[in-house]
Formats: sequence, C-alpha cells, structure tokens
Amino acid sequence: MPRMEITLDSPLDMHLHLRDGDMLRLVAPLSADFAGAVIMPNLVPPVTGAAALQAYSERIDTAMGGIPFTRLMTLFFKSYSAAELESARALPEFFGIKLYPAGITTNSEGGLADMAAAAPTLHLMEDMGIPLLVHGESHGFVMDREAEFLPIYRRLAQRFPKLRICMEHITTTAALHLLEEHENLCATVTLQHLLITLDDVVGGSMQPHLFCKPIAKREEDRAALLRAALSGHPRLMFGSDSAPHPQHKKECCGCAAGVFTAPLALPRLAALFAEHGAADKLQDFVSGNACRLYHLHPVPRRITLRDTPMRIPAAYRSYGQRVVPMHAGETLSWSIVPTAAG
Repeated sequence: MPRMEITLDSPLDMHLHLRDGDMLRLVAPLSADFAGAVIMPNLVPPVTGAAALQAYSERIDTAMGGIPFTRLMTLFFKSYSAAELESARALPEFFGIKLYPAGITTNSEGGLADMAAAAPTLHLMEDMGIPLLVHGESHGFVMDREAEFLPIYRRLAQRFPKLRICMEHITTTAALHLLEEHENLCATVTLQHLLITLDDVVGGSMQPHLFCKPIAKREEDRAALLRAALSGHPRLMFGSDSAPHPQHKKECCGCAAGVFTAPLALPRLAALFAEHGAADKLQDFVSGNACRLYHLHPVPRRITLRDTPMRIPAAYRSYGQRVVPMHAGETLSWSIVPTAAG
C-alpha cells in the first residue's frame, strides 16, 4: 500500500525560543526543519535595541551552521522612540515587537507593568507598520489568565485599528471568538495546545515536560482550537512556542515552564492533520496564512513528510546541555523524508 505524503513549501514557526549560548548551539539545528521562525527576545538581558537584535541574529546564524533559515527577529517591548524603531526597522531580519506583562513567564521580569504607558510606542508602531506580538495573560487565577486578558486585546484592537496584533499561543474558545471580532487581530497556536489538556499535565502524576505557560486548558478548549486549525482559519497560524530548558530545571521543584517541540513539530502536525482528513489545510497553517498576513518571503525550502515511523529520543544532548522533548522515547507515525543531500 503506498505511503501517504504531504509536501510543504517553506514552513514557518511563528513563535520560537532559541535561547542563547550553549543552549542555542544545541537547539538551533534541531529547530531548522522549518524554513524560518519568529524568534522571541526574552533573553537575559532581553533584546531591546537594533544592535542587540542584529548581534543575536548573527549568533543564531552561526548556530545554524549553514542551514538556510529566515530569522524573523523581535524586540522586547519597552518605551521606544521613533529613532530607535527606525533603526530596528532598517534591519532586514527585524519583524516586530513582543509584549510581555511583567513577570508573567520565563525571563519577563522586565516586561510591561502598566498598559497605559504603552500607548506612545504603540502609536509609533501603528504608523510604521510594525507588528505587535503579545503574551496575553493576567496575574489572576491560572486558569483564568487568558480570559482576563481578552478585554485588553479588544481595547488594543479598537484603539489601534491599523496595528497588526498577534494573540500569542491562544488556549481558549473565548480567544477564538475574539479573533472574529477584529480584522487586525490574528493568533498563533502551539502543538501542545492542539493535543493536550490540563489533565494530561497534572491529572495523574505531574508531567513536567508538558508544563508550559499559558497552561493547557479544558477539553472543550483543545477541541475548539483543533477545529479552527483544521478548518483553515485565515488568521490562525502555527507558533510552536518551543521552549527548551535543561532537564534539571524541568524535573525539579519550581519546574520551569516550556515544552520543547521543535524537532518533532512538523511530523506530529502532519499526523494530526492527516488523521482528521485535513492534510490540505496544513500548508496554510504552517506558512500560507503567515505569509499573507505579514507579506513574508521565507527562504525557499520544500519539506516532504511521509507516514513512516520516527523514534523520538529520550533527550537531546550536546554542548553540556540535555533537553527532553515532548513525546520523549515515543514513536511517531509520521517523519520527514530526508533530502538527497541529507
């Protein structure tokens, strides 16, 4: 019986953490099944200016070891002058600005504490056509944090109607409903939020390698997100939020938030979409929608996936780092077909 295949043109990951130093050296090549990605700026210290952005982009390029990869770089949100934004906009790899509420997730202690103070920078971004990416959570009860932030998205969309606002890694049915209200809103969704609920994380023994922020929600939320992705919603994009942490920082008290999915995201998505008879929708989810919304032209790459098994290692190790991925030690039903050069 012939194998099923899906061929993707220049897939993009619209939300990726690559870290820095030895961790960057380990995970960058593992994240390069995609033709490019939007790179998060929450380093220590965060990426807050054109010079830092360009330097980080160059470190990523070095870590990729010659793999063609479109780096869509972001700045960490703060109050920026017009001159500072113009300097960043002059860089070919500059993509947008990421807003973190202060202290809401990994390395976000320097994030925004007062939304009202953001207005001058947001006006400049709107005028200059610079996208805004937002980690949309409050500091309330953990299950309600995204819901409590939705009115802020609504106010931003209404006050800045020409500003492209991306609701990052949405997890709820309510966020999907908000997406329908404003044309200047778009959203990313992760692999884990299409697959798991909070019960998978803490319903039995704690599964630290499935713990992320925002946390996985209820089954009805997961199912709604999956329906939206499978239906080809034109303003919903894949953003892995692949977030590597050393194994010892996940398997401990005070477990770090983040799920490492980069090396398996495309095969797992292929299996998921094929299982639901929606293989034809995967191209738009992992590239087409983002390219249309943001007028992107990633490096030309063609990735073919086939329904042949692949084994996920128990951990990825190099440069003194050890990172445990989602589905560690499991066999997936789909894999990437090696290229002739590979």
